[in-house]
Amino acid sequence: MTERTKFILDESQIPSQWYNIVPDLPAPPPPPLHPGTLQPVGPDDLAPLFPMELIRQEVTGENYVDIPGEVIDVYKLWRPTPLFRARRLEKLLNTPARIYYKYEGGSPAGSHKPNTAVPQAYYNSVEGTKRLTTETGAGQWGSALAFAAAQYALDCEIWMVRASYDQKPHRRTLMETYGATVHASPSRATKAGLDVLASDPDSPGSLGIAISEAVEAAGGSAETRYALGSVLNHVLLHQTVIGQEALAQFELAGEAGPDLIVGCTGGGSNFAGLVFPFLREKLAGRMNPVLRAVEPSACPSFTRGRYAYDFGDTAGFTPLMKMHTLGHGFIPDPVHAGGLRYHGMSPLLSHMYELGLFEAVAKPQRECFAAAVTFARTEGILPAPEPSHAIAAVVEEAKRCAESGEEKVILTALCGHGHFDMVAYERYLSGEMTDYDLPQDRIDAALKNLPAVPGA
Repeated sequence: MTERTKFILDESQIPSQWYNIVPDLPAPPPPPLHPGTLQPVGPDDLAPLFPMELIRQEVTGENYVDIPGEVIDVYKLWRPTPLFRARRLEKLLNTPARIYYKYEGGSPAGSHKPNTAVPQAYYNSVEGTKRLTTETGAGQWGSALAFAAAQYALDCEIWMVRASYDQKPHRRTLMETYGATVHASPSRATKAGLDVLASDPDSPGSLGIAISEAVEAAGGSAETRYALGSVLNHVLLHQTVIGQEALAQFELAGEAGPDLIVGCTGGGSNFAGLVFPFLREKLAGRMNPVLRAVEPSACPSFTRGRYAYDFGDTAGFTPLMKMHTLGHGFIPDPVHAGGLRYHGMSPLLSHMYELGLFEAVAKPQRECFAAAVTFARTEGILPAPEPSHAIAAVVEEAKRCAESGEEKVILTALCGHGHFDMVAYERYLSGEMTDYDLPQDRIDAALKNLPAVPGA
């Protein structure tokens, strides 16, 4: 058993329920607010965007939500996903730490995103939706929703942040292969996009702008709904299949539990999906891991943002959500970890961070790519730029263990492969990649435009 490299569950062990952490928290998270009335939003406010079952999941007080059999049937295409022991990386680092990674890159889209794309498409199809709109940063979420929409014969229209649209043309081709229509954002297809282009024709775009475009496009038809790949509670809920499987796989590995769990954070779904089931165990006193979120230093919402009510998009179409934010008008530098270039953070994770349930650090992209190359040369998997942030923090911790002799058990989520990110790796390997030093005045300027919410 001590020599095993991968720990694999049977299809019969795919979780039958998603886990909702909210009832187990010491305090409930603040509600989203209607921007006009500043009152908590209700189901009627969200109904133009989401099917009723997803709205119910967004606010449920139940600990567990049953996964429909029709969703599990699609999950079987790639779930359960393997848990690997990174023995070759450990050897290279000469560390006594035991490093494990949960690999989500074997899904059709090459990332963890189909874990929520499939149920979102399913619930929309059941309630009569004909067309889905969404945004995508690096293209992983867009690829996942395009795949999921194809499973249920839904049309899919995607606004892709222009910086990634230009950097990653093959992601766009994959989405189109699944049947989706893809726009570079900001686009001329929406008023929100035209407004941005009027002031900045060369805008690299942002997730906030792309969300505005997708939400605007969803609002014009009763048969169209919007789908979101991160941030919201129901999205984080769906991702908990990752951590639930990892718990069972740790038993297979003969480990009592991890001492440290590390995950990258952009909107928060990957980190939450791995961490929440383990945090349930921690809150119940059955294990005690340290939880560490890692974000890009070019878009540091946890480590340099403000905890405040803000719009989830640039144009102000969404409800106000209390979250760690850099300001809804903040335009991140075009770092290659496109999926982490979001001005805000999941409101639920933001609330938990304020409660002190986990810690956060920020990493520059060259350090992350250096760690990703080391990982690829030892473990053989080329990481997506997003999880390279977590890998950098894992390597850092493993080196500390090499110095201290501490035999820590470290777990991370390798949430996707980097096969569509070769331009980024080419820039790193050629020495052309640079780190972006984010001046405080850019953050301050964006934060000046936060909505006024008395008493919040």
